[in-house]
Amino acid sequence: MKSTILPKLATTLGLVLLGCSAQLAMADDHCFYKGSMYSDGAAACQAGSQYRCDDGDWKPLKTACKDSHAAPSKTCEFGGVSYSTGSASCQNGTQYRCEDGTWARLNDTCPVGDSPIKVLPSGRTCMFDGATVSTNSTICRSGSTYLCSDGEWVNLGTACR
Repeated sequence: MKSTILPKLATTLGLVLLGCSAQLAMADDHCFYKGSMYSDGAAACQAGSQYRCDDGDWKPLKTACKDSHAAPSKTCEFGGVSYSTGSASCQNGTQYRCEDGTWARLNDTCPVGDSPIKVLPSGRTCMFDGATVSTNSTICRSGSTYLCSDGEWVNLGTACR
């Protein structure tokens, strides 16, 4: 009886440790606010209240603060399109997210393929929240990446933050 308990206990303990290490590997996601990326643990003043980035989600600190203008994050380029921080792109069948000028692999397949639309070299701008966005540029809205294509917003079907 003793010989079967120890291997079962070791297996159970190993699975628990593996689960914990996998959970830690997925932790520390970045947060995004007004086109800027913030590291896990960073604080930002949003509409007069202080928030802290906690594994990709903003948590209120219940402290008043004064808004300041953060430097905008860098964009990423792919296939003639400029992607804002937080926007996603399909590249060779895999989704990538722009994180302050660098592509991060998301390990998700693309829902609609690599190029759902034809990119025009020039065109009309789009409006977003009162700001002009140049053609062939993307934004993240409600968890989806949208492309300004000759004055029209097109949903690319890729997840974003």
